[in-house]
Amino acid sequence: MIALARKTLVYEWRRFVPSVFAVGFSGVLLAMQAALVLGIFGSAAVYVTASSADIWVGYPGTQSVNFGRNIDADVEMRLRMEPDIQAVEPYLWIDGDWRARDSAASANKGGVSIYLSGVSTADDALMFTKILAPWHRQRLREPGTVIVDRADLGTLGTQEGGTAWINNHPVRIVAAVDGLRGLGGVNVITSLTSAREIADGEASQGSTYFVASVRNGVSPAAVQKTLSDKRSSFGAHEAWTAESFARRSQRYWMFDTGAGAGVLFMAIIVCLVGSIVTSQSLKAVVAGSAREYAVLNALGVSRGALGRVVIEQACWIGGLGFVLAAFASAVLLSIASAYRVPVALSVSAVLGCAFLVAVLSLLSGLGAMRSLLRADPATLLR
Repeated sequence: MIALARKTLVYEWRRFVPSVFAVGFSGVLLAMQAALVLGIFGSAAVYVTASSADIWVGYPGTQSVNFGRNIDADVEMRLRMEPDIQAVEPYLWIDGDWRARDSAASANKGGVSIYLSGVSTADDALMFTKILAPWHRQRLREPGTVIVDRADLGTLGTQEGGTAWINNHPVRIVAAVDGLRGLGGVNVITSLTSAREIADGEASQGSTYFVASVRNGVSPAAVQKTLSDKRSSFGAHEAWTAESFARRSQRYWMFDTGAGAGVLFMAIIVCLVGSIVTSQSLKAVVAGSAREYAVLNALGVSRGALGRVVIEQACWIGGLGFVLAAFASAVLLSIASAYRVPVALSVSAVLGCAFLVAVLSLLSGLGAMRSLLRADPATLLR
């Protein structure tokens, strides 16, 4: 009976094509929604994920990277005293107001709220190692120079090589990079020296964060635990591993904000729409084969055997639909990346989407077959 399922798919493929497309459509909806969720909320932790630091130290209870508060400069000494830490550097975070230097652009755009990151310009610096090349850091050593994301140039009303004002301090855009876009504001990178000047003395002492790398073979979690146990005499601070701090920031924006609730609600709607479309399509396929199933049942084929045929057909439809969805999703993700839409997909997300597509196909097929298997064969043959 299982061979019957495959032969039916081959010889009556036109009947099953709509179901394959329906499953594929559901898979694309799931994959793109997952990519948008991961891309949008992953950008909330771009400061952590784009850097090579193993340990982050900031103000106790900080919920997200962009909510950092100044901590005492003595914390840096505490980190340097730890034998398992091999490099330490400060990271300064400043909320700024950006105004384009060109009067026409400034009139059209007005002030733009930005997140200014003051980073070390050393060649072996830890911050934004996945975004900044050595020549970027060399250019940042010039006073009043900044780097922005290429996709934010229009929002800032400027261009690479242009000038602007941040908190009434003149700056010059020396480079535009990719991968710097964040959640909730425009990210701008400058040197620590320039950032302290723009802060007008507010951050002359201490830093928003101190980041550190551990020695080879040492567990960052073990170092983080040691730092958390010995902190009383160096001012208020809290240590996190880079991985836990990134998750902390992403969870805050995903579950504790209205934006996160809206996106997650939309994801649920997408799943419901996909399940309805798939269920109705598979129901139509089963209804189209009602007489054939009734004849088999009348000839003595058990309803359990017919159910196994439907299950294999649903699995084949789900598998073909997933292949179609994978191809379509790859094309759409490439287009989204070309237009700098924040999308990202991990292996676990892809496996999760594949599992949902399989479950969706199986449950939809069983649901569509339920009434048919309970029907009287004589009624179906009329």
